[in-house]
Amino acid sequence: MTQHAPLIIDIAGLSLSKTDKQRLKHPLTGGIILFARNWENRAQLSALCSEIKKLRQDLLICVDHEGGRVQRFKTDGFTHLPPMRALGELWLKDALAATNAATACGYVLGAELRSCGVDFSFTPVLDLDYGESSVIGDRAFARDPRVVALLAKSLMHGLLQSGMANCGNHFPGHGFVKADTHTDIPVDKRSLKAILADDAAPYDWLNTTLTSVMPAHVIYPKVDARPAGFSEQWLTYILRGQLGFGGAIFSDDLSMAGARLIDGKEVSYTEAAITALTAGCDMVLLCNQSVGKGEAVDELLSGMAEAQLKGRWEPLESSELRRLDLLPSTPAHGWDDLMVHPAYMHAMGLIP
Repeated sequence: MTQHAPLIIDIAGLSLSKTDKQRLKHPLTGGIILFARNWENRAQLSALCSEIKKLRQDLLICVDHEGGRVQRFKTDGFTHLPPMRALGELWLKDALAATNAATACGYVLGAELRSCGVDFSFTPVLDLDYGESSVIGDRAFARDPRVVALLAKSLMHGLLQSGMANCGNHFPGHGFVKADTHTDIPVDKRSLKAILADDAAPYDWLNTTLTSVMPAHVIYPKVDARPAGFSEQWLTYILRGQLGFGGAIFSDDLSMAGARLIDGKEVSYTEAAITALTAGCDMVLLCNQSVGKGEAVDELLSGMAEAQLKGRWEPLESSELRRLDLLPSTPAHGWDDLMVHPAYMHAMGLIP
């Protein structure tokens, strides 16, 4: 039986401390998510990623890096990628030029990250742009799910060319609600039929292209009383069963306000992680808890190990295989080689 390593955690600084190394060696740790505080310059980032891989080659090094205001590395040569709405605006002028530009953005995004040792980015956003959501805003391509699906598919084609997997978020759709899940739990009162016809449609159309999905910390009470990321109805029956998705499912960050309120009460990180995994997630994220002493990270690692021993959650070989499938399988270009690579130079000329 393959050991299932479902926890994605973070580190506080620019290099690994002794405590970081112990946490990353823990058999339940499957990856690390980097933030702007883990960035000084390319040399430091490359050294950090190399240090992580020396500990364990199989750890998935992740980042939220999608362009616009969600881009963790912005200096020392990293391209400032446009928000996805810019591609949607280009679509209105020239649809096919927009799909080509989206592929160029995906390639540059993936190739630059990979040249520094980062494996994976949580992109693209598949939410629809209703013009209401403060947290989504210009991160969405467009209002029309067909436009979103085609531009996202083009961006994912670019990621694929760079050797990087992708992550569609936030299933089944975060664009309709105003509240920010970092501080609130938004409620979307629409019917399942309305959501499937509109917001969730890209997940159906892209089920052969998406390699991973992140659900929304949103409650859709007509479907389930629990937020989508804790809902077996949404993840197992609808996303996997009805929409035919076979890739990895990540929980959104368990430290967010919306993440630990289950059935009306606040639960521990461990309870939240078990609930997410039991509902159908393959991996769970705990972000920004390593700063200071990082008690929450240690609590989650020991809590999950104890819960596994007691049979409260079952490690799944299929989940572990999905995690490993997200690791790049082709060698990356070094930064200097990438800068003069014909495909990269060509893509740079197409970014709006």
